[in-house]
Amino acid sequence: MKIGIVCYPTFGGSGVLATELGMALSAKGHEIHFITYKQPVRLHFHPNIYYHEVSVPTYPLFDFPPYETALTSTMVNVINNNNLDLLHVHYAIPHASAAYFARQILKKTGKDIPYITTLHGTDITLVGKDQTYAPVVTFSINESDAITAVSDNLKDETFRHFDIEKEIIVIPNFVDTDRFQHSNKEHFKKMLAPNGERILAHVSNFRKVKRVEDVVTMFEKVHKQLPSKLLMIGDGPERQNIEEYCRTLNICSDIRFLGKQDQVDEILSITDLFVLPSQYESFGLSALEAMACGVPVISTNAGGLPEINVQGVTGYMSEVGDTDDMAKHAIEMLKDEDKLKQFKENAIAHARTFSRQRIIPLYEQLYESVVANYKATV
Repeated sequence: MKIGIVCYPTFGGSGVLATELGMALSAKGHEIHFITYKQPVRLHFHPNIYYHEVSVPTYPLFDFPPYETALTSTMVNVINNNNLDLLHVHYAIPHASAAYFARQILKKTGKDIPYITTLHGTDITLVGKDQTYAPVVTFSINESDAITAVSDNLKDETFRHFDIEKEIIVIPNFVDTDRFQHSNKEHFKKMLAPNGERILAHVSNFRKVKRVEDVVTMFEKVHKQLPSKLLMIGDGPERQNIEEYCRTLNICSDIRFLGKQDQVDEILSITDLFVLPSQYESFGLSALEAMACGVPVISTNAGGLPEINVQGVTGYMSEVGDTDDMAKHAIEMLKDEDKLKQFKENAIAHARTFSRQRIIPLYEQLYESVVANYKATV
């Protein structure tokens, strides 16, 4: 099957999932065409993968470059030149509306292909609810030939806030357990924690919704009770504020800001505990990747996190903002070697239920069904 994938090419969950999905599908023999404004961060070469860059010319007339228009035109060209069978757009804004627009253009030339929209989180819970965008988001989602969401929570949120007329199919995010698995990196660990300190880690895009300050607040409480280090992986608008906050707490020497990293799996392999205190997570892919590497999770109970982090089994969940409770559970695990070992084993076992091998066939079945239904109606 020839499939066009439209996504944001960033470190965020939607871009990562779309890229990993495309690479997994290409490995199974499908021809995958990525359409976005720059090469996705996790995209690697494969004979079945093609990348089409969306170029957005700038003109003095426009205060803001018309990306959606350029994306639509690129979609039309890629579909025509490569005879695609299907478009799969990730993140509703503006990809679903651009797919609808492209479809109308193609119909004028006698060609039509179906498109699937996958909802990832803030496209529904934050941006999509803004009345500036809501009518277009609702319309373009309803015009999709199929709609998927990455968690039951996100499905419920979508129906709660939008007048969606079609079924939403839940296909959870997945993890590549061949890549994300525990590996022996003791030499690396000794460099960062030479005296056997416990290592905690956080991965995000450092936006306010991630409540990154809570990571540091919780870590300070843990740090007072036992020798420990904190690895902050990622970058974003809150990073400067958080670095300044660390200085006010006088714990900078035990906190490392590592920025954006491609080899996150190697860092997770030396980590004892993963911290994700978000205000909301539609799923929590970074937590799942940590679990696959044998890292228990301390998280909030917000959004779709309870669907992956099993309370008292793979880690612990607390109310949003309750850093005292998070620290209490973290200390409880980190002080008890046997308990920590059991949590690590539980995390690996649970992560495998979200393995690529289990989830990719669900997308393939959906593609086949959508294309068959489309052909039956034209």
